[in-house]
Amino acid sequence: MIKKNKLTYISEESEEPKNKIKEFRTKINECQKEKEEYLTQAQRARADLINYRRRQEEKIIPGIVVIGQASIINKILPILDSLEAGAEKNEDVKKIKEQMISVLKECNIEEIKTIGEEFNPEFHEAVEQVKSKKKQGIITQEIQKGYLLNKKLLRVSKVKVAK
Repeated sequence: MIKKNKLTYISEESEEPKNKIKEFRTKINECQKEKEEYLTQAQRARADLINYRRRQEEKIIPGIVVIGQASIINKILPILDSLEAGAEKNEDVKKIKEQMISVLKECNIEEIKTIGEEFNPEFHEAVEQVKSKKKQGIITQEIQKGYLLNKKLLRVSKVKVAK
């Protein structure tokens, strides 16, 4: 009987470690699932961050390009002004000026309309008010051409306005 009790006692003890092993396995499985969830979340967050950076670069780079374009074109505009003045006296200079204007149009640069237009302080700078038969606030003369780059102000037009 003692042997039976010992066997019984041992077999009862052997059930407890089996239960503990099952508990540990269950906990390990839960931890693995939790780890996989965290890993998936981390991978998604990383992908979101990469996509966010890419979208930001896509937004910023065109802006930088436009700033670079504007900087270069602002350096070219005085040359165009000189060609404009020379075109009145020389046919060859007039052709060069027209070529330059054509190239600028291809780069989305356009002249701001002035003479006969109503003065708009966003696009025009009044250098003088002159007596005129035209309605007050109408531009009578253009002193320096203004330009837009992609519909945004590049250089204001300097004008004379009727008073």
